[in-house]
Amino acid sequence: MRDPLELFRFEQDTPPAALGAPTLMVALGGFIDAGNAQRLLVSHLLASCEHTVVASFDVDQLIDYRGRRPVMTFDSDHFSAYADPSLLLYRLVDDEGTPFLLLTGPEPDYQWERVIEAVRHLVRVLGVERVVSAHGIPMAVPHTRPVGMTRYANDPDLIPGNAPVFGLVQVPSSLETLLHYRLGEAGYDVIGFGVHVPHYLVQADFADGAVAALEAIRVSTGLKLSIGELAALAEQTRMAIDAQIGESEEVGEVVRGLERQYDAFAEGRRRESLLATELAELPSADEIGAEFEQFLRDADDEA
Repeated sequence: MRDPLELFRFEQDTPPAALGAPTLMVALGGFIDAGNAQRLLVSHLLASCEHTVVASFDVDQLIDYRGRRPVMTFDSDHFSAYADPSLLLYRLVDDEGTPFLLLTGPEPDYQWERVIEAVRHLVRVLGVERVVSAHGIPMAVPHTRPVGMTRYANDPDLIPGNAPVFGLVQVPSSLETLLHYRLGEAGYDVIGFGVHVPHYLVQADFADGAVAALEAIRVSTGLKLSIGELAALAEQTRMAIDAQIGESEEVGEVVRGLERQYDAFAEGRRRESLLATELAELPSADEIGAEFEQFLRDADDEA
């Protein structure tokens, strides 16, 4: 493997240790981001938090330009702009002045393990303790119900109260998920959230998904991140979605069918939880046996 440290450069004269933070948020897109949940989340964070660039990666070594060509702007008789792809590590500050890091940009096409080694070096010198990410995944759920999510972590204690929807399943990998795996192997805390996005909104901006992702990140990291503007955007998009669905009886019936399916599933989970609670309250076989033995001894004494 070529030297991973040649993949990036620091953009600050300040010593790296003085730019560090315990939390690193990763947003590299990957093969899917349903409802643009991750993109909306990143845009909100960069718009609402004070930030500076700590390091930049050499994307010329990592991106297949012909596979996903960057956009250029043509104006009448000349090219006027170029959307230069960039993979950047930001240092942001939350509402209470607590710093955190954000690695965001296009997912590299090449040299995944080398990129991960470079990130691991940055994690080490910047004092990162936990890594968190969130993205959207398509699900057969209605937009009119609470947004669900699939939580994952290298330590179950990092996601208390988790109720998995999936069992054992194989999925296509991404650099972001491989980074989770490798950093987990190295002993760092890694947490991820797959936000459930209605399958009929996969190509749209589903801001409710970004709100759910931000809430989950706030809870898991303790960061004080404003949510107001993102919540307002979610309300606007929800109204627009409802208006469009209201114009089509066929689409409306699909949504109502998903609502019935969702409600039946939620009721099943509720009953399962109640049953588990009731069973937990029952005495164990050993406790019943001990009580029965005590009853026999009491009966002998009375005789």
